[in-house]
Amino acid sequence: MEVQYGDACLSLQQVYEWSRNFLNGVSSVTNSPRPGQAHRVVAPEATAAVEAFVKENRRVTVLEIATHLDMSHGSAHHIVHDVLQFHKVSARWVPRQLTAELKERRVDACQELLKLFEAEGDGFLGRTVTGDETWVHYHLPETKKASKEWRHTSSPKPKKFRTQPSGGKVKLTLFWDERGVILEQYMPRESTVTSATRADLLKNHLRPAIKYKRREFPSTGVLLQHDNAWPHTAR
Repeated sequence: MEVQYGDACLSLQQVYEWSRNFLNGVSSVTNSPRPGQAHRVVAPEATAAVEAFVKENRRVTVLEIATHLDMSHGSAHHIVHDVLQFHKVSARWVPRQLTAELKERRVDACQELLKLFEAEGDGFLGRTVTGDETWVHYHLPETKKASKEWRHTSSPKPKKFRTQPSGGKVKLTLFWDERGVILEQYMPRESTVTSATRADLLKNHLRPAIKYKRREFPSTGVLLQHDNAWPHTAR
């Protein structure tokens, strides 16, 4: 056998072991099937208790479930994820909670816009001007992710110093249509958007800008599209 198989030959001890196995009735040299990991047996009472505890507090952790119900962490994790198939998800951020009246008002506004589009087609979109406010920063510091560099494990780590404080910001009001920007207006510092400042902006800044940049608008009429912020909708 050593001449035939060389270094791959079985050792003398393995030859003796296989000889005993064959004498005891073993007829195959392949490994016998193994049962594998034992299946978890979960009592219905434990599942019901975990489900009730989770529904009572949706933010409870697996460790708190195991401690409160006096069970192992593995059993609590198995019941939550595999049996009940719960998954922790983050709440979606929404600007505000709409009342039934506000929802009906939005539906009416959307239906009115659809009627105008069906009657005028692309001309309706062409004479629509929209605008909103946003914060514009003086300086955007380089983020930690943007400053990453390719280096070896033995190379010294790069250092980043904060040479200047984070930049200030100013409120920008922007108006545009399908052809481009019509007006960009920066508010003075320490000032806020109110109904008075909004009305002054529309009358003394936006209207002259439309007359100068969109001379065909006064004959066709301008449709001002804005959101539901209080300064935008105040009478």
